[in-house]
Amino acid sequence: MQIDTINVIERCHHHILHSRIPTYRRADLTQLQSADKSIFEYWTHALSYVPTSALPFYLPAMKQQRLTPSRWFGSATADETKAMLKRLRDDGPLSIRDIADDELVDKNHPWASRKPSKRVLEILFYQGLVTISVRQGMVKTYDLTARHFGWTTQPKPATERQVTAYLLDRALQSQGVVSLDSICHLNAPAKRQVRELIESRVRRKLLVPVRIEGSTVEHWTTPETLASSPSEPPTLVHVLSPFDPLVIQRKRLKLFFDYEHLFEAYLPAPKRRLGYFALPVLLGDRIVAAIDLKTDRAAGKLLIQQWTNLADAGAEGKAAIDAALTRFERFQLGD
Repeated sequence: MQIDTINVIERCHHHILHSRIPTYRRADLTQLQSADKSIFEYWTHALSYVPTSALPFYLPAMKQQRLTPSRWFGSATADETKAMLKRLRDDGPLSIRDIADDELVDKNHPWASRKPSKRVLEILFYQGLVTISVRQGMVKTYDLTARHFGWTTQPKPATERQVTAYLLDRALQSQGVVSLDSICHLNAPAKRQVRELIESRVRRKLLVPVRIEGSTVEHWTTPETLASSPSEPPTLVHVLSPFDPLVIQRKRLKLFFDYEHLFEAYLPAPKRRLGYFALPVLLGDRIVAAIDLKTDRAAGKLLIQQWTNLADAGAEGKAAIDAALTRFERFQLGD
């Protein structure tokens, strides 16, 4: 589940959970991350929350970052990383706000920090040596990974074959019907081994090929999924984040819902069609609208900047959408 900084409405990680679990509250995520320690943050297709049970599948990537650091995540000298690890050992968990003795530098990116310590902490994070133990908005507190999880010995890293199986199983669980692109979203190097595993499971009748009408892209699912029946009522409404897993894979979204989402926050206003931060509205199995919302926290209101109808929702569907927006507003303005 992607973590994102845009705060026009609720941040997407809270939004995504609320769209699936109506009783969700923001404190639930803090409980899972900082107290239960059953989720952790790491880079998947983006910075995301991942179940801690899946951590062994990310340990090989963390090790690779230590051996051959990616330039994407920046660089740090051995002395810098050694000093930061010592500081964490001696002083306990730290946020960038706790570090007041940095010699400030000029930013080289709008999202960068003037404190070099932030760069060092992030590098150690991607190397798996520190983890984010607490998150308050976008302020992250880092701790030594072993200390945060209470390890006496580090978990055993998954093998390459196990990582491949994890990618496939994760996609089957969350997507139901999968393609190579949907399984390996922004992870093209994994495609060859994932395909080999799919072909093996097809031979063993653990997976079956399926054809999506109007598409030549290969898809697969499990026999159990193929035999299941939809259980959601046709008026069930989900107000989706632009960063929702259902939305971020644009080709899959177009194929299954015949909808091309436009994320226009970075476009000049005259060029926008749906609005600055449009949210797709899923009614049953159709995306029927895109609503550009903004939270006015001072006035205690959820503002509709623009409403774009994409399909006829009908009177019953429109009433269901209005009710869903009322619930969403309460969540936006609640604790």
